[in-house]
Amino acid sequence: MSDAPGTVTDQRSEGPLAGLRLLELGGQGPVPFATMMLADLGAQVVRVDPPGEPDRRERAEVNAIDRGRTTVTLDLKSEADRLLVHRLLADADVLLDPFRPGVLERLGLDPVELTERYPRLVVARMTGWGQDGPLAAAAGHDLNYIAVSGVLDTIGLPDAGPVVPPMYLADFAGGGMVLAFGVLAALHERVSSGRGQVVDSSMLEGSGLLTVVIQSMLARGAWNLTRGTNYLDGGAHFYRVYRTADDKFMSVAAIEAKFYRTFLHTLGLDPEDGPGQFDESGWAGWAGRIAPVFAGRTRQEWTSVFESVDACVHPVLDIAESAEHPQVRARGAVVEVEGVAQPAPVPRFSRTPAGIPRAPRRRGEDTDRVRSALAEASPWEALSRP
Repeated sequence: MSDAPGTVTDQRSEGPLAGLRLLELGGQGPVPFATMMLADLGAQVVRVDPPGEPDRRERAEVNAIDRGRTTVTLDLKSEADRLLVHRLLADADVLLDPFRPGVLERLGLDPVELTERYPRLVVARMTGWGQDGPLAAAAGHDLNYIAVSGVLDTIGLPDAGPVVPPMYLADFAGGGMVLAFGVLAALHERVSSGRGQVVDSSMLEGSGLLTVVIQSMLARGAWNLTRGTNYLDGGAHFYRVYRTADDKFMSVAAIEAKFYRTFLHTLGLDPEDGPGQFDESGWAGWAGRIAPVFAGRTRQEWTSVFESVDACVHPVLDIAESAEHPQVRARGAVVEVEGVAQPAPVPRFSRTPAGIPRAPRRRGEDTDRVRSALAEASPWEALSRP
């Protein structure tokens, strides 16, 4: 991996969030992702998992989303173990709650009461639907949240139903990232007020936020609700993917006029030999002419062709191929942690860069160490020692 300025290096750096103390209650999806992002940048994290649940990971170190934590097993239904949680909360900056509405309250950890007892504490709550409303208590997963937020209906082609994407959009983009953003916003406000607060973040609203540009285009008549018919959703010949001779794909996003002209010229086509770029009546015809051209060469051949021109045309790579791409390697965007390749911490900081993340720990692996630290005057300081 490259050690160019701004890349992740092998030297452990505290990062810009050094000194921040997070108590994470074990869960799935968005909260672990948000916690990973914060831990990557230097936050000290203790994750509390319930006892009696087997670790479903045969190899904990391959579950990169759990990197950077100290893990402890505590029973939140036990008064004795809740007292240990309070010992950690007394000097924590953030409590991350992955449960459905009302669960934390039933466990005797009411967020309002916690912020009264620990005035500087930020309680970050992550749910699918939000803390209130008719669906607040309902179960759901990423696909359900993007279905109701309107995101899912925008993905796909006009002659087929919506295309199911991986769980990136609600769990991680609209969930974990928005939650991490909310945590940092609350901590920033605490600088002036001296007080924490409760952050209510939902995957429904977070994923809905991702549609802001499309909603604006819809309001001014620049977006068609029929999926796959707009110039930014695959409807246009200059913004879509094309199959190559080896059954792989090239991505084309030649939106601006200069890139569009270069794109067509590189394919041996004349932009003037057909309807204008944004004439929707000509999109299907242009696509019908472009597709067989791409089908005549392999993905690597087309990659080589377009490497020498600026036309917004690039190969569609799988995750393993992406890790070997020259730009990814030059940036050090993929790192290895105990032999497991994974995305490097982002973003990059000039003065306080992040180091290589610590490998994930198994559920409760640090329980004895945490319990020993809780017997000391400053548990967090004790846990920060090597």
